[in-house]
Amino acid sequence: MKQTERNRLFTFLVHIMLWLLFGLLLLFYLPWTWGGHLPPEFWIKQTIIFVLLVGVYYLNSLVIVPHVLQRNRFLNFVLAAILVSVFVTYLAQSTEKVLHLQELMDKAGQQRRIENRPERPVIDMFMLLMSFLVMGISTSIAAVQNWQRDARERQLLEQQKVSSELSLLKAQINPHFFFNTLNNIYALTHIDIESSRNALHKLSRMMRYVLYETQAPMTFLSKEVSFVVDYIELMKLRLTDKVKVKFDPPEIVHDLEIAPMLLLPFVENAFKHGISSFEPGYISISIRADDKSLELDMRNSIYSQNRTILEEGSGIGMSNTRRRLDLLYPERYKLEIAENRDAGEFRVSLKIFLL
Repeated sequence: MKQTERNRLFTFLVHIMLWLLFGLLLLFYLPWTWGGHLPPEFWIKQTIIFVLLVGVYYLNSLVIVPHVLQRNRFLNFVLAAILVSVFVTYLAQSTEKVLHLQELMDKAGQQRRIENRPERPVIDMFMLLMSFLVMGISTSIAAVQNWQRDARERQLLEQQKVSSELSLLKAQINPHFFFNTLNNIYALTHIDIESSRNALHKLSRMMRYVLYETQAPMTFLSKEVSFVVDYIELMKLRLTDKVKVKFDPPEIVHDLEIAPMLLLPFVENAFKHGISSFEPGYISISIRADDKSLELDMRNSIYSQNRTILEEGSGIGMSNTRRRLDLLYPERYKLEIAENRDAGEFRVSLKIFLL
């Protein structure tokens, strides 16, 4: 049985139990404590009143509140509540007259005959107030249920929006990464065929990771680090001896779960803007992890020809990664990006609190 069906069955049983409790206590148990003999017609009237009040509850809950009150027609709702209560009171009094209940109660000795007894009021105030009470309870419960339903729908829509946005961001990151990598391999084929074959093998392994591992919302840190290592090795194939690359991997004691493809844009940005074909440079990448957090510290050299690019932004991958961090780890990450013009160094410091 689905969760929704179980919830509906539970709600139905709760309604049955509450109505039985209300009917037995107020409409049947209390009259029974009066003592004496009550005619069968009295219990028939009480049963009819019980059915009328149940009808008032669900008429208000299922029809009047959603179609009148929730459409901001407050005056119409008040008018409907008054008309329904008056009509139900009239039906209860008519039932009493049809059953000749007053005469039967007098004969049963429950009321003494008094000469010049004042006439009964046109409207039974007790029944009218009872109808208003049921209407009020029904309105309150319906309003709370509607608020809860709206809250659940808003939460579901927000989750769907976040999920769709994350899928779009990953779809934008992946082609961006492969476009740059394929360009590098294409350039390498003109220089070293064997190295280009090795590069294609690493790329195919990375593609399997992207196609299969990144479909889930989370992946293990060890797999993400292996993916970064493959990328670094792939990028080093086209570097000259002037560029020094240092990678300090984390010591993974207990494998953690992180969002896939989260570290790559920062590494990719370092290789894109941190090397030069004519000047010496360096890239330093350090990843540290413990049971509660993950830290990435990355430094790379910058040059005058790519400084403007860094100031304007770091491309599709970096901007999307910022957005993914906001969605996946709201208020649980620290990202610092700084450029030291005097030292010619660009630095990224990222800390994610996983727990």
